[in-house]
Amino acid sequence: MKICGVEIKGNDAVICILDASASVFSIQDCRVSKVSIANANDTQQVRDYQFAFAKLVEDYKIEKVVIKQRQTKGKFAGGGNGFKLEAAIQLIDGLDVTVVPSNEIKEKLKRNPMPIKFKDTGLKQFQEQAFTIAYACSQK
Repeated sequence: MKICGVEIKGNDAVICILDASASVFSIQDCRVSKVSIANANDTQQVRDYQFAFAKLVEDYKIEKVVIKQRQTKGKFAGGGNGFKLEAAIQLIDGLDVTVVPSNEIKEKLKRNPMPIKFKDTGLKQFQEQAFTIAYACSQK
């Protein structure tokens, strides 16, 4: 199963695509490491963002998208634009999207620790959370 881990930061959806089958996973090469929007208050740009993400899913035959849940209030609360981006991804027709809380990710990683160090993956440092989300959610 191809799974796309997503961490939303500001106006970017940072992504990592894993192909997980049985107990083996591989990191898929992707033409982009994040899908961005310049102005989340412009309706056409939000539509273009949604189209770009949907095209990425279609091109790479992604079966499931997992998004790291962000806090809605408090010191580390996510911004309004980020929630718009999350909703735009969730509303893509025919796409299996799950928003996963941090504590669930930690539980899965406790049961199934990562077999390699992140720096050995070849991904960019800012993709670490997206990779962690995808890996954790690819495990039972």
